[in-house]
Amino acid sequence: MISRRTLLVGLLGAPLGACNSLQSPSLKTAFLGDLRETYARYRPEAQPGVGETPPTRPANLAGTVVPYNGEELPGTIVVKTGERRLYLVMEEGTAIRYPVGVGKTGKQWQGIAEVDGAYIRPAWAPTTDIRRDNPNVPDLIPGGAPENPMGERVLTLSGGEYAIHGTNRPESIGTYASYGCIRMFNEDVVDLFGRVQVGTKVVVTA
Repeated sequence: MISRRTLLVGLLGAPLGACNSLQSPSLKTAFLGDLRETYARYRPEAQPGVGETPPTRPANLAGTVVPYNGEELPGTIVVKTGERRLYLVMEEGTAIRYPVGVGKTGKQWQGIAEVDGAYIRPAWAPTTDIRRDNPNVPDLIPGGAPENPMGERVLTLSGGEYAIHGTNRPESIGTYASYGCIRMFNEDVVDLFGRVQVGTKVVVTA
């Protein structure tokens, strides 16, 4: 079970070029999404009302247990960018497969990292780059707010630039939508959050 840490939000400066978000005294992590589109489509007044049923997930974007014959050890997270799928490797040649949104063309990355932080409904703050693109973006969006782009859970990755997180844009899952972060349906990132821990290996491939 993961060690849950609350996020200490500080408006610290982020690296130039990052489209930041979560910040703590020892960590700067970027949400690299398109905030202009987020704000155009997800204004607070446009959110579903109390008691409304959320959209049904398309059948082709269901999470499922599948056979897995890769070389990674059980407990490893594997993101296959071309498939827009994330695999959590399990025992006995299986994996849990989740649909994800991945980086747009030119914004994708490959490599090995590890989970270095885990946050529940974190607040989000824009970087200079995002503010330049969207001058009306708030200085800070509270955790759990409908317009917060980080969703229900966030797993930050070593290196300080990317994260696996939920989303307030469920229609972007299964597409090339972000600037490098891995987006999941909120219910999926909650499930993954409960199955991994800080130090979990993450492999991102084409």
